[in-house]
Amino acid sequence: MFTAESTGTAEAPVPCYRIKSSSSRPIQLVGVVTEDKEAQGMFKSMDLNCVIKLLEETDKDDLEEKQLTCVKKLVQCYQNGLPLRDLAQIFKILNLCARKIEKHPCFVESALDILKLSGLPFLKKKVSDEITYAEDTANSIALLGDLMKIPSSELRIQICKCIIDFYHAEPPKKHIPGYQQASSSYKIQMAEVGGLAKTMVQSMTLLQNQLIVKLWILKVLQHLSTSEVNCTLMMKAQAASGICAHLNDPDPSGQFLFRSSEILWNLLEKSSKEEIIQQLSNFECLLALKEVFTNLFTSGFSHYDRQLRNDMLVITTIIAQNPGAPMIECGFTKDLILFATFSEVKSQNTLVKGLKLSNSYEDFELKKLLFNIIVILCKDIPTIQLLIEGKVVSALLTYVKKPEKHKTIEWSAAQYEELQLHAIATLSSIAPLLIEDYMSCQGNARVLEYLEWCESEDPFFSHGNSFHGTGGRGNKFAQMRYSLRLLRAMVYLEDETVNTDLCEKRAIQQMIGIFKNIMNKSNEKEEPIVLEIQSDILLTLSGLCEYHIQRKEIFGPEGVDIILHVMKTDPKKLQSGLGYNVLLFSMLDSIWCCILGCYSLEDYFLEKEGIFLLLDLLALNQKKFCNLILGIMVEFCDNPKTAAHVNAWRGKKDQTAASLLIKLWRKEEKELGVKRDKNGKIIDTKKPLFTSFQEEQRIMPLPANCPSVAVMDVAENIRAKIYSVLGKLDFENLPGLSTEDFVTLCIIHRYLDFKIGEIWSEILEEIKLEKLRPVTTDKKVLEAITAASENIGKMVASLQSEMIESQARQDVLNEQKIYAKIQATNKQRELVNKSWENFVARTSNAKTLKRAKRLQEKAIESSRYTKRPQNAIFHQTDIKGLNTTVPPGRVVTVESTPAQLIGGPLADTDIALKKLPIRGGALQKVKTGKPVDEPKKSIPT
Repeated sequence: MFTAESTGTAEAPVPCYRIKSSSSRPIQLVGVVTEDKEAQGMFKSMDLNCVIKLLEETDKDDLEEKQLTCVKKLVQCYQNGLPLRDLAQIFKILNLCARKIEKHPCFVESALDILKLSGLPFLKKKVSDEITYAEDTANSIALLGDLMKIPSSELRIQICKCIIDFYHAEPPKKHIPGYQQASSSYKIQMAEVGGLAKTMVQSMTLLQNQLIVKLWILKVLQHLSTSEVNCTLMMKAQAASGICAHLNDPDPSGQFLFRSSEILWNLLEKSSKEEIIQQLSNFECLLALKEVFTNLFTSGFSHYDRQLRNDMLVITTIIAQNPGAPMIECGFTKDLILFATFSEVKSQNTLVKGLKLSNSYEDFELKKLLFNIIVILCKDIPTIQLLIEGKVVSALLTYVKKPEKHKTIEWSAAQYEELQLHAIATLSSIAPLLIEDYMSCQGNARVLEYLEWCESEDPFFSHGNSFHGTGGRGNKFAQMRYSLRLLRAMVYLEDETVNTDLCEKRAIQQMIGIFKNIMNKSNEKEEPIVLEIQSDILLTLSGLCEYHIQRKEIFGPEGVDIILHVMKTDPKKLQSGLGYNVLLFSMLDSIWCCILGCYSLEDYFLEKEGIFLLLDLLALNQKKFCNLILGIMVEFCDNPKTAAHVNAWRGKKDQTAASLLIKLWRKEEKELGVKRDKNGKIIDTKKPLFTSFQEEQRIMPLPANCPSVAVMDVAENIRAKIYSVLGKLDFENLPGLSTEDFVTLCIIHRYLDFKIGEIWSEILEEIKLEKLRPVTTDKKVLEAITAASENIGKMVASLQSEMIESQARQDVLNEQKIYAKIQATNKQRELVNKSWENFVARTSNAKTLKRAKRLQEKAIESSRYTKRPQNAIFHQTDIKGLNTTVPPGRVVTVESTPAQLIGGPLADTDIALKKLPIRGGALQKVKTGKPVDEPKKSIPT
């Protein structure tokens, strides 16, 4: 592309593509320069209207000589450039001269001279001239394409040179005061506006064997095709098919093919790719491409020939993407298959006899391009027979082996590694179409042996420097990745021969071992490719074990352990974008296919707390996983041991499984637009489960084998699965439910009844739409079913109302209890405060203390017996001489044995002697052996 220069620049513009250095002489600003006499005389000495009038005259004898002289003067006058204001008249003069060439060949030189002037930069006097004379300029440049119709090779070549000069503009030979060179891209833009590219393409049809002129036109089209506008014009003129059909024209110069391929490339990149492919998808173009490619493949040895050969193959690959391209009919497909496999499969075909590829970069790229085009060609069913005949599977399987040491090969180590990965990737697309060839070549055995090498500790320094080798530098992960992808493709064919062969070769145990070995061998850079490997292993195991109990038993506890390992993945990694989501989907699929249905594995899964991990995943509330997890839960609940595990699970904030399921139900109904009030109660008892989509969808009569909207609703959301899980857990005695959960549970409990009612409503509506009248008995039955369904809705709504009211009453009671507790607390606080005030009053006021003492003594006296029991000992409660203001405590210690007999509690201690005596000092022990009286009974005061 070329950058457009601003029209107001003060210096001569410098084009950015192969332009000679411009003159260092500065050009004055247009706004400052004044018209001097030299400039006026230079461009005003010629009266262009007179020249045109002279060229239009035909009835004078010496007219031809005068016309030629006049044109020469014009050329001399404008030898430094053409002003934009005179451009329309000058090109009219050019057109008149060109029209005279056929009868008067002497005008060729005049036309050529004017064309040479057109190659010089256009001159503008004002900044606005480029806009003012844009239409005249575009029409003038478009005239160049029209002049190609004149049968003069010299004129046509000069026109081509003139157009090419648009892209390689040179500064004017002499500076003209008062004029400035137009921007370098101005001519190119005007050529686009004038549609020059279209007329140049059309001029190709006027040339028969004029090779030189053709080459010049191709050179022009090569320059023009750098613009998207021109490519669109060329596309409309059918340039692609016109150029491609003549690729095999004789060309001693060797430029024709190169320039044609360049133009085709530009057309594919800068215009409608689909339209260009459609133009090239005809028998004539493909036959020409086939011949060119075959000649370059078998006879081209130079670096240039190899590059051109690869370019042709890329263009062919793009065309092959069109299913309507007659690749097989023209024999191109068969030749491409031959060229792709002749190095690996011996062939007696004369095209490849004695042919050998080198390890040059171009031949290496060719090999990869041939593998790539085979993948594209195999999408066309008739190509399969050609692939069988060409032994493509056998050729590709030669790469499925560990690198052999001390063996000379035509490729370098890095090249062979890349080709090996490319070949295995190609097999993933082709082998599923050619099962018999794959099995006859022992494909499973080769791939499993290759996987064994990938898992081994055999030192291997991979380069990992290709698209297929991403993430595999210094390890065998890339090789393992594509081998497992191939096995996954074969297993998912569900061909029993292939799957049985894999199981007999211990593929299940081998893949479980691979999974275990790579769990701790990757780093952050290799994490995405390791995750893909693990996902492919799980998917392959799912395909092998589904529907086969014996294979599930082979999967065994070791297989369950790797599933549990994946289930323990940190949930934060699911948002990393590395592939953990895919791995999680693969894991859930493997639970469904490898564990469910095998009771021993189900029990082991439960013992290892698999249901807890499954519910943890469900609690993440990831919508993309919910449906699959709930489906697994439904199947697991058939095991009688599952219910205990589900009820024992606790999530965040002590959430139970039943509460989680009901919460998911509410969320699903909210997304579906089901009508509920603020308490979750049914609003429409006739249509309690209706979604917003069902309400918008109009009921239409359908055949009996077509599911209705109500039936499809069961499969399109998770409500049916939640109903199934809760039903298998039994709707009674579900732990950890709130009133809101119970309100929702009423609806879930009746889900099946409501859904049956919906279906009968649809049947009734279809009968009405079809204008059928059921017999009396059927009519009564339909009415009874409709009424019963509505009554169930009313009953559930009534039950929900009772629950809501009961909860409201309970809330009021709880509120009253809380208020009573608050009141008791406040009262107790008041009593404490009052007691404290009394205490402070007693300690600070002697009268208050005495009054309190009297009250205390009175209370003590009133509590005593009026009559004392016989033999009772009276204990004085007052401590005489006590100088404290605090009343004594409620506990009184009564000693029933005299202290003189047993001594006090401190009698044997030294501290007793240090204490001040209260009652005559510490009590003393009485010597043993002295008779004592039996202690008297005592009662507390």
